[in-house]
Amino acid sequence: MEIKLIAPSILAADFSRLGEEIKKVEEAGADIIHIDIMDGRYVPNITLGMPVIKSIRKVTDLPFDAHLMIMEPEKYVPEFIDAGCNMISFHMDACIHSHRLVEYIKSRGVKAGIAVNPAEPIHMLEEIIHFIDYVLIMSVNPGFGGQKFIPETLNKVRKLKRLMEETERTDVLIEIDGGINEHTIVEAANAGVNIFVAGSSIFKSENPQETIRRFKEKVNGFTVGV
Repeated sequence: MEIKLIAPSILAADFSRLGEEIKKVEEAGADIIHIDIMDGRYVPNITLGMPVIKSIRKVTDLPFDAHLMIMEPEKYVPEFIDAGCNMISFHMDACIHSHRLVEYIKSRGVKAGIAVNPAEPIHMLEEIIHFIDYVLIMSVNPGFGGQKFIPETLNKVRKLKRLMEETERTDVLIEIDGGINEHTIVEAANAGVNIFVAGSSIFKSENPQETIRRFKEKVNGFTVGV
């Protein structure tokens, strides 16, 4: 059975109660906590940094998946790992030596991923795919939560699946982030996505536990107990 995991994005959480919010989705059945790191340079927004990650690391044992939307990520990756991140993805156009950074991340026992923006082609991964653990497909333009899903990005997922087969890297996981809800999660799962990042649709829902349960049923194709 293919891996199908739900990763709530804390960008949509209530930051005044961040620890409680994380415990809430953990108890609801979340598999991963997704953390969006923005620097105001690579994207027009600023979110959080290492001190916050260190703080919330104390409230859960779930894996932390950090998406670095920052320039020169190589300068900060060691600190994000020290803060407790288990997965780190970055953008190749923000880093001069992507292979070197991927190898460093993996040398620290952390999974390394490459994030791909909506207008970027999959063929840019042809050389780096031999070294990475996962690819994060952005189904919205990075920088803000609550955006509308870009359906054309599903073609990118299908192209990535073909590239994985051609390079014999079918073990690479595919993650998708942006506009994931009860409808788009089914389309993404059918295209071949393994990890589904969802922010507003989980944290803004009246019943996060029920939302995550329905998400899991839709992507796994069978009923999940509460």
